Amino acid sequence: MFSFFSSLRIMGSKSFQNEFTCSLCDKYFIDPVTLGCGHSFCMPCLCLSWEEEAQHSPHCPVCKEKSHQMNLKTNIVLMTQVFLARLTGPDDLLSPEEQTCETHMKPKNFYCEVTKDVLCLPCSKTKEHVAHLHCSIGWTAEEYRQKLLKQMRCLWVKIQQNERNLHRETSKIRNWEDYVTLRKTTIIAEYWNICQFIDQKEKRYLQRLDEESKEIFQQLQESQYNMDLMGNLLRGLYEELKDLCHKPDMQMIQSNCFLPGRSEKLQLHVPQPIVPQLSSWPIAGLMDWLHQFQGKRHLFNSHNRWLSGPDRPGVDNTPTRLKYFLAWGAESFTSGQHYWEVNMAGCCNWAIGLCNDSWAKKNDMALESEGIFLLFCIQENQQCSLFTSSPLTPQYVQRPLGQVGVFLDYEAGLVSFIDVATSSLICSFLSCSFSSALKAFLCSGHP
Repeated sequence: MFSFFSSLRIMGSKSFQNEFTCSLCDKYFIDPVTLGCGHSFCMPCLCLSWEEEAQHSPHCPVCKEKSHQMNLKTNIVLMTQVFLARLTGPDDLLSPEEQTCETHMKPKNFYCEVTKDVLCLPCSKTKEHVAHLHCSIGWTAEEYRQKLLKQMRCLWVKIQQNERNLHRETSKIRNWEDYVTLRKTTIIAEYWNICQFIDQKEKRYLQRLDEESKEIFQQLQESQYNMDLMGNLLRGLYEELKDLCHKPDMQMIQSNCFLPGRSEKLQLHVPQPIVPQLSSWPIAGLMDWLHQFQGKRHLFNSHNRWLSGPDRPGVDNTPTRLKYFLAWGAESFTSGQHYWEVNMAGCCNWAIGLCNDSWAKKNDMALESEGIFLLFCIQENQQCSLFTSSPLTPQYVQRPLGQVGVFLDYEAGLVSFIDVATSSLICSFLSCSFSSALKAFLCSGHP
């Protein structure tokens, strides 16, 4: 008879456990989420599982069905059921520790927030405790658990932010040597245009560029190391908090004093990415040489327009939309050397350069298209960065604050951008193959 009831109890326990436990950790659900396929998991368990398999698209760990739900929300109904199950489930799954008061021989089911003691009901009404706030261990544990989960959500945001920054830093390191080599090539090309022989100023420029680029490369490597280290610390703390949430109620309450404070302190020290910026030193004689190709006619025609769009090319619209002023050149260039200047002072979002007629007539004006040779200034998080088009490539130099010069040498396949105020080179498109007529292009964004 005893074995029969024991078997029934074990069977009931297993059914109960399958219904209210996560298949990834085999423990009670914490912050449960349900996928489109119907399977439910702890949010932290699912996040960690998807991160481990980041090379694959998100899918259900049980049935492998792809998940298109990226912003998962807590299953409130299931969370409530789990909470009740913690209070009323089988003894081997109950989290409140059934302790008996030696004085009143009553179970200690109440927790005193002031003295941090576990009390029975008569003890909670004594003179020592009657003025204090008491809650059942189950309710107190659930309140603590929700506070921990709130900490974990913030921590997970920091983990993902650090991971994105680490990818960016790694990409900068991977491309840094090629970028510096290309910059040297463009500097040499500009000096050659002016004097057609190598002088001491050019040698000194290239030497300083070498020294500065090595310093920046070392900074990037240190930043990458710090982000990798921080990622491991944050992830380890996240798993500790997850394990704490899974502890029996009384153990979780007693362990809750240290980890949350450690989490908050660690999040304050998440490293920020390095913003590499090479110096752009003046090139003697550059502006005098360029001004000989500057026409006196009006460059842009009256066929311009305003339109609203995202405040950064290639990203979704944000609540704060900018108005973009677009203008195309009044004439087309099919040969020769041409130079013009545009004042971009006070504007943080702009694009300037050349495009062919077919791109200008397209409705989408995609930045990955052929036939465009543009320099972009894009503001993001109060910081302005420079990019060139096709594909969108970062330029690690200081943005110009006033006049920007554009130089076209059609036969040589060259487009250069100049910071007029400093007589320095911003960047160049080299060895381009122009297959059609080009027009000057201007786009400036205003809030």
